Amino acid sequence: MSKAAILGGTGIYNLPGIEIDEVRVTNEYGEAVYYQGKGDYADIIFMTRHGVDHTTPPHRVNYRANMKALKDAGVKRIMATYAVGSITAKYQVMELAIMRDFLDFTNGREFSFFDTIERGIGHVEMSIPYCPVMSAKAIELADKHNIRVNDGATYVATNGPRFESPAEIKMYQMLGGDVVGMTGCPEVYLAGELGMVMGAVALPINLAAGLEEKITIHEGNIDEVRENMVRLMLDVLKSTTDDACEAPILL
Repeated sequence: MSKAAILGGTGIYNLPGIEIDEVRVTNEYGEAVYYQGKGDYADIIFMTRHGVDHTTPPHRVNYRANMKALKDAGVKRIMATYAVGSITAKYQVMELAIMRDFLDFTNGREFSFFDTIERGIGHVEMSIPYCPVMSAKAIELADKHNIRVNDGATYVATNGPRFESPAEIKMYQMLGGDVVGMTGCPEVYLAGELGMVMGAVALPINLAAGLEEKITIHEGNIDEVRENMVRLMLDVLKSTTDDACEAPILL
């Protein structure tokens, strides 16, 4: 049976109201932990990239081990969430941004499964990095889950764990970036290399450096928004099918 996964970021450490069992696996890239849903959610897997205690910083996440673990568990579709800083006025704090494209400024990370001759040569096609079917469904279902959404975001991936400088943010704005985070890459193209389809939403929790006197993390009703966001992603996965979502091409 194929499965679908929710990949959670900062602040997303469980699936509200859903029973899950912890699963620890070791593959050729290292150890990974995920949580298997039970009952009506037996086809759902949950993974939190930083760990349930948020002990793994963005530049230390074992992205390859995580993606391989999801693939080996039978996952075909992933809904991923990212806590981000907003760069442009369209993407307001505490309003969900539907990710459509990315700019990758990370470095020093293991960013491909095709890193030896033994594994062959593979070039994953990234013209449409995020699944348009799941993206459209997230927009359609947002009101049902009391979530405000803004479509069309370009995600800027930086290395972290430091925040960006005001000059860097200006550069990202000039290049067309909308939100900035530290974990979106290499996740999206690693998933593509393994034939998994990814939809992604970003939750701006602050304005980026230089847009206010100093970075201030929004607190307000953040827990409620995050819970609604997780329920929305679950609904998206339950309302779409593997056949409707086309995996990236591997050339």
